[in-house]
Amino acid sequence: MVTLTLDSPANRNALSRQLLADLADALARARANLDVRVVVLTGSGSTFCSGVDLAERLRPPTGTPAASLSEVLSTIVAMPQPVVARVNGHVRAGGMGLVCASDLAVAPAWATFGFSEVRVGVAPAMIAVPALRRMGRRAFDRYALTGDVFGSGEAAAAGVLTAAVPDSDALDEWVDSVVASLLRCAPTAVAATKSLADLVDRPWAEAIDAAAGLSERVFAEAPAVEGMAAFLERRNPSWAVDWPPAPGS
Repeated sequence: MVTLTLDSPANRNALSRQLLADLADALARARANLDVRVVVLTGSGSTFCSGVDLAERLRPPTGTPAASLSEVLSTIVAMPQPVVARVNGHVRAGGMGLVCASDLAVAPAWATFGFSEVRVGVAPAMIAVPALRRMGRRAFDRYALTGDVFGSGEAAAAGVLTAAVPDSDALDEWVDSVVASLLRCAPTAVAATKSLADLVDRPWAEAIDAAAGLSERVFAEAPAVEGMAAFLERRNPSWAVDWPPAPGS
């Protein structure tokens, strides 16, 4: 497991060009590391992420172009390892994209959330892509059109969060429990299960054919053979086989 921490307290962990570049680099290194099976994404202080750095956006970019928010969101979704958002505090705008792109997300009861883009004259365009995959359209419209702030309980009910917990101690307990569960699973099977999200928008016939092909492939791979044998032999499986999955699999 590796923990990536958004650590820019001066601007409440706003997504500056530098922070996006650092996050993109850290995600790429985690993805390539055979020892990393779970990525935990969190922030420092009482804010998880306040969104894009607006002060920086008003200045023209200089130097080499940094990673964009769209690239970071796409990387999180495409990673074979599960990404757990340990939402340590308040979330706004682009931070909502990070939470919704993550596979699992938890926050303490006092944390607040908001699609604040409309309040500053812009639209949550890129954030809408992962958010609409987590939230119902009614819930998304309720919060994205108004920019209203909402709490952790509402965020969990809307699908932004997997769970809302009472406090920071419970936050760590929840993350520890989920990470322990993830580490019991075959990493190749977890990666294949992550890819099933792509089926939701496909026509039925296309989706069921793709699912059948994936199932057939996964059952034939070494981790499945090991896992089924371990189950029948009543022993713990060894997942040190065929990881990570081949590119494009």
